[in-house]
Amino acid sequence: MHVIAGATPPARIVFLFPGGGLNVLANFCTAARRSLAEVLVERGCLVVGVDPREDGVDPADPDPACARWGLAAHRADADRVVAGVVAAVGLPYEVLGHSAGAAVALDLAAYRAWDVRLERVLVLDTTGPYDAEVEPELVERARGLASAMRELLAAGTTTVDPGLRGLFARAVADPDGDSPVPRPAAAGGGFVSNRGLVHLALTRTAELPGAANWVYHHGLSSGDYEFGAARELDRFRLDRSPFEVWAAAVRELGSGVQPVALLRDLAAVWGGWAEVYGIDWSAVRAEVVWVNAEGGRGDHDLGARRLAEAGASVDYRVVPGYGHGDVVWAVDAEQQVWRRLLSRRG
Repeated sequence: MHVIAGATPPARIVFLFPGGGLNVLANFCTAARRSLAEVLVERGCLVVGVDPREDGVDPADPDPACARWGLAAHRADADRVVAGVVAAVGLPYEVLGHSAGAAVALDLAAYRAWDVRLERVLVLDTTGPYDAEVEPELVERARGLASAMRELLAAGTTTVDPGLRGLFARAVADPDGDSPVPRPAAAGGGFVSNRGLVHLALTRTAELPGAANWVYHHGLSSGDYEFGAARELDRFRLDRSPFEVWAAAVRELGSGVQPVALLRDLAAVWGGWAEVYGIDWSAVRAEVVWVNAEGGRGDHDLGARRLAEAGASVDYRVVPGYGHGDVVWAVDAEQQVWRRLLSRRG
């Protein structure tokens, strides 16, 4: 748990829940300018960040208990922290999550629907249920991912490593060296450079192999990778979040792994497969501000619509030109994303 306070007495508490494979320092305390945590403190908030339990495991020898670390376990961890801090401090509070952490925040809001001190749920680029009427192929794909994660668990695999730490370590230590990824034969063959591979992985995430990469509309970061006639002619860029900020965030990671059980439950939420796991959208009573990234999780508003249909006040919008990580690490995130996320009605 991380507690960040300003010099003056706070008016409310904001609990932070990071995305899959991340921790609070990487997700919310790293930035090109002011971090989201700093902005919250300046707005008079007591900031309490909750690292996921998997942040402390050994990636080479994960705890067998990881098999039980699904969304319910993450919500239970969050609930214990929230209950303890709110009892001690006695202030109203908000919950803010990014990616998987936003799913935790929404699930927690449903679980704590009785608590009138919970004022708002602040959601950064996450996926609710896909709409089976208009995007049945995504529902099927999500349920297929949930089934695949169940099979991994049954085979004894409890965590997966997205590989960001290794990618950035090689890109920093040997940027021009050969990565393991080949360039297309039409572009002269050979291998993508280590630094180039980071840009390829961040900007073209949806096109690359990976069990859940399809969930992104474009990538983890806005930008592009263009293959030239030879490797030295390749051109790549990050448009909003500088490489150095990404690298700084990755340096803050603990294990960097994600529990298979958590991925199973998230995929079940995306696919509306309540028999595996579901969020009770109808139970949420707090105001919800939901900001997605056009190139990240994109515009899939069924979760927001279900919240509104059940009576919750919902402000849902999609920010154009942003990737999944840009909502917290972009140079202009404070003006383009956080201002919308943190604005209060009335």
